[in-house]
Amino acid sequence: MIRRLRRKLVWITVALLMVMLTLILCMIYFSTASDLREHCANALEAASHNPFRPGRPGNYLLPVFTLEETDDGALIASGSSFFDLTDGDLLREIYEAAESSGRKQGILREYSLRYQRSDTPAGVRYAFADISAERSTLQHLLYTFLLIGAVSFAGFFLIASLLARWAVKPVETAWQQQQQFVADASHELKTPLTVILTNAELLQSPDCSPEDGSRLTANILAMSRQMRGLVEGLLRLARVDSGQAKTNRIRVDLSRLAEEAALCFEPVYFEASLTLEWETEPDIPVMGDPQYLRQIFDILLDNGRKYSAPGSTCRLTLSRQSKNKALARFFSPGTPLTPRQCQDIFKRFYRADTARAMSGSYGLGLSIAQRIVQEHGGRIWAEGAEGGNLFCVQLPM
Repeated sequence: MIRRLRRKLVWITVALLMVMLTLILCMIYFSTASDLREHCANALEAASHNPFRPGRPGNYLLPVFTLEETDDGALIASGSSFFDLTDGDLLREIYEAAESSGRKQGILREYSLRYQRSDTPAGVRYAFADISAERSTLQHLLYTFLLIGAVSFAGFFLIASLLARWAVKPVETAWQQQQQFVADASHELKTPLTVILTNAELLQSPDCSPEDGSRLTANILAMSRQMRGLVEGLLRLARVDSGQAKTNRIRVDLSRLAEEAALCFEPVYFEASLTLEWETEPDIPVMGDPQYLRQIFDILLDNGRKYSAPGSTCRLTLSRQSKNKALARFFSPGTPLTPRQCQDIFKRFYRADTARAMSGSYGLGLSIAQRIVQEHGGRIWAEGAEGGNLFCVQLPM
């Protein structure tokens, strides 16, 4: 699909550029042809009304000669030295060809002449102008334009290909991410579904004892809750991706949100044999949705609970980084992440073996936090530190 889109974009771009180039070249061609015809017409007009006289050859833009037929049928020829006016038979053929056309103006293509007829007191006078140079100019111009068109087509195709590749890159990336997302989500749902189906089939077995039935039912319930958590995470991520985090923007005390989140997680950390410390600078205001901003702290604290070694201490701090920026820092003890893992950890369904084991996690939390932070005009990043990892969230005040 991406290749078809890229090819379609290339050919549409090339077609539009070639149409524009063709229109421009046609305008130049016809404008040049019109100018040449006008110059020739001026020369014929001058020769018709101001015939050549002995000793006064005249000053004309093009080689011109005139033919007049006397009462006795003889032809009087006069003109520039460009023409050989001694061949009476040829001059008679030219005169009769112009006379037989029945038109006042025209072109004798076999002789490369343009003519104009004028009536004089002495009879009929035809003025002829050579148009071989005009035809050669237009022919050369046409060949030049064809060459320009061929070169331009190749250049346009190359440029359009590069531009199409650049323009389609975000679409290609989004398409790949969507495919990867569907594959990852299917994989995450497949495992609990397999467990549920297996346990359900065992429950239907005639040899299933009440004790085994209780155990199998507990397994089904646990896997069902796991699937519910995954589906809820996907729904939250979909809501954030759709831009709903932009709604309900109000002035929020970020310090109060951080303290409330820490207080809620303190007993959870205690049950997991962990210690949670926090320090927040008071009265740090931000504009945003309090529900989504609270999720940022919940996600960071929940990750700390899952991936910190028992007996360790996690620490959350919030302070003013500058006059118009707030910075939240959460330190989680454990194996430091590599620089590559610090980037990949925000990808959906990503798990590092040392930092994102399957401890009730679906690999969606940090992706959701990243989208929320971006929707609020901030940024989030991770850093491997001595003895653990540091997660930083920067938000505009």
